[in-house]
Amino acid sequence: MAKKNAFYAQSGGVTAVINASACGVIQTARKHKDKIGKVYAGRNGIIGALTEDLIDTSKETDAAIAALRSTPSGAFGSCRFKLKSLEANKREYERLIEVFKAHNIGYFFYNGGGDSADTCFKVSQLSESMGYPIQAIHVPKTVDNDLPITDCCPGFGSVAKYIAVSTLEASFDVRSMAKTSTRVFVIEVMGRHAGWIAAAGGLVADQGIPVVILFPEIEFDQKKFLAAVKKKVDASGYCTIVVSEGCHYPDGKFLAEQGTRDAFGHAQLGGAAPVVANMIKLAHGYKFHWAVADYLQRSARHIASKTDVKQAYELGKKAVELAIKGHNSVMPTVDRISDSPYKYKIGMAPLSKVANVEKFMPRDFISKDGYGITEKCRRYLAPLIQGEDYPRYEDGLPQYVTLKNVAVAKKLKAFEI
Repeated sequence: MAKKNAFYAQSGGVTAVINASACGVIQTARKHKDKIGKVYAGRNGIIGALTEDLIDTSKETDAAIAALRSTPSGAFGSCRFKLKSLEANKREYERLIEVFKAHNIGYFFYNGGGDSADTCFKVSQLSESMGYPIQAIHVPKTVDNDLPITDCCPGFGSVAKYIAVSTLEASFDVRSMAKTSTRVFVIEVMGRHAGWIAAAGGLVADQGIPVVILFPEIEFDQKKFLAAVKKKVDASGYCTIVVSEGCHYPDGKFLAEQGTRDAFGHAQLGGAAPVVANMIKLAHGYKFHWAVADYLQRSARHIASKTDVKQAYELGKKAVELAIKGHNSVMPTVDRISDSPYKYKIGMAPLSKVANVEKFMPRDFISKDGYGITEKCRRYLAPLIQGEDYPRYEDGLPQYVTLKNVAVAKKLKAFEI
């Protein structure tokens, strides 16, 4: 019987290191040619599987695949598309089986966050529910760091490093202008329900920066917040605020809510920074500047954490090794052994306990006043932003790879999503 081919795809918001996981998957599969045939990538995530829009990664050189490790974003395109339940849309699952059969696919590697874990979990059930043998392994990825069980998620360490460095440098800037001009700088970071990224901004307090953090886990109290800012400015002459996009009022309304929703049905956020900055201006009259990190924070491969790059690759590699061993419906994890020296091992978790579960900041990671991080949080964060893993530079710019992404010939009729 012919060797089974593998399907790999990227889903959700991309990161500085998701391609490092792709590199780990493809390089490891190439080392196991006795078990795995070709690796087909889905163009734009699971949509590529449904529309039979597959990419033949065997057409890429070893050097091009190796270069993925130092290239940001998603090399094969991503998507925000969540499979409905089997009961709600059986035709999508029948289509997946049709495509998998047509291209002899027996391995499914899905690289993404919480919603992607749910998709992978549903695909893993095809063998039992519809009689098609498939081994589905979820490769964790999310800058939000909100997947359960795993100690951290690839993508988070690098975005945390970017936010910590940016907060530090911008704070030095506002400090130099505080006597004559700007008193407050506000930086808005990603994090819908979990404040892990915002917490990274708190690391600058170790260098004496007066910082106030607004976490999604702490309900926003305007009067208390404004008093905290004034106290910092009175003491230091200036203040930096790190606000998570998911910061919300007691009634659940986001400071940054735009009134629109994304493809997953989540409220689209963006705009907390100007809301907070103007609030401070009206209350205290301080001149301010604000910034929204947005795509910059998750695409900054030039300042990626070496720890993060290493773990992203290792989890992609482990996903293939788990599949070869016969595992299905699982996710490789980072299991921390110690903070200092930092030690971890690669473990495994069942997808049934990962899909649709969010990991929030523990309350003991957040200071009592709700506006900073604790020493326990610092011990958690510090190893994840360690080390530099610079891409190759030429003429002053990093050299990133763009793959050929040669399409696999279609064998089936078109499918409308």
